[in-house]
Amino acid sequence: MKTNFLNNHISNSPLGSGGAAGNAISGYAPAGSKVVLGFSGGLDTTYCVKYLTDEKGYEVHSVIVNTGGFSEAELQKIEKHAYTLGVKTHTTVDAVKSYYDSIIKYLIYGNVLKNNTYPLSVSAERLSQALHIAEHAKALKAEAVVHGSTGAGNDQVRFDMIFNILIPGVEIITPIRDLKLSREEEIAYLKAKGVEMNFEKAAYSINKGLWGTSVGGKETLQSKGILPEEAWPTQVTKTGAEEVKLHFEKGELTGINDKSFDHPSEAIQYLQTLAGPYGLGRDIHVGDTIIGIKGRVGFEAAAPMVILKAHHALEKHVLTKWQLGWKDQLAQFYGNWLHEGQILDPVMRDIEAYLGSSQANVTGDVFVQMLPYRFQIIGIESAYDLMSDKFGKYGEMNTGWTGDDVRGFSKIFGNQTAIYHNIQESNK
Repeated sequence: MKTNFLNNHISNSPLGSGGAAGNAISGYAPAGSKVVLGFSGGLDTTYCVKYLTDEKGYEVHSVIVNTGGFSEAELQKIEKHAYTLGVKTHTTVDAVKSYYDSIIKYLIYGNVLKNNTYPLSVSAERLSQALHIAEHAKALKAEAVVHGSTGAGNDQVRFDMIFNILIPGVEIITPIRDLKLSREEEIAYLKAKGVEMNFEKAAYSINKGLWGTSVGGKETLQSKGILPEEAWPTQVTKTGAEEVKLHFEKGELTGINDKSFDHPSEAIQYLQTLAGPYGLGRDIHVGDTIIGIKGRVGFEAAAPMVILKAHHALEKHVLTKWQLGWKDQLAQFYGNWLHEGQILDPVMRDIEAYLGSSQANVTGDVFVQMLPYRFQIIGIESAYDLMSDKFGKYGEMNTGWTGDDVRGFSKIFGNQTAIYHNIQESNK
């Protein structure tokens, strides 16, 4: 089903009423211009504030889009940091529920794992952030919009493309990309400006959100290397085994053990508190970037990985063979196209309609055992379970057909192939 949040962006896009086809990219706006900066408080966006205010003389309005990665205390600290750096205004957008409703829900429906590994943690949240930043820039009538992407990754394309579609004519400024800065150069500049922050922590690029946390550092810049234990945001503190029951209603996680939740995003966050300390969902993703190079990134996604595997297990019990087959094909395309920033392509709404329809019977409980660094699906219980013993037990007895029925079916089912081989033999 279409979401109001995403539909509002599509219907209100200037392109829908004959707007310009792209943004100005040749040179920066003049001093004094009002610019909106997508701000996380990390190294790159901290650099952007100081560079744009001190070197360019811009009126910078920062906005942080919380997609589940920040506590209230962290958001307050980031706001204070932004004002200390010199922004004119700072805005916090709570996008957790809209992020789930417009994107994550469909990643769960589709059991989407990029390259059978990565749950699209950052890919998905960047699109939600870009949509909200564009909305903020439009509301403030900004002359330019700024993001802190480098010139080597996917985020630059995701942000640029959505800004081009939704706010054409608003200049896109990307200091880190344009100046080809290394993290060491950014740190040196900020220290020279007297900026105080944890530069040692800044050695790793960490992006935390509702659907997982990515971790990038020197170990992920080459083809061999693993992140050290201290680089993972969630440390392993649990030992032994723990069983958890996940309850799904029409494909959405609504209950965990004896707790029910008003919104699935709350269930995801709660499960993360249970599964994260086991060190679940840690991995290194190797993928193809939108711009054509290979890239590695570490990630931890305990709740997402448990949810995806549990949801898939339930689907295998309650969906038919061809529901599963077609859903897999559409979901793979959906995940790849989402990864490449194409959330506004109308084909995505078409696929979401199918994915939503497929969840009508995906209701039941899934039982999961969690242990340090691994988990396993114990089984499911559902009123829609197609593995009902009323129709027979696999490999044992059946009650819905006879041996003669199977003999006749087998002959007819292979009839055309038998004719083919008969013709081949007769023409030798």
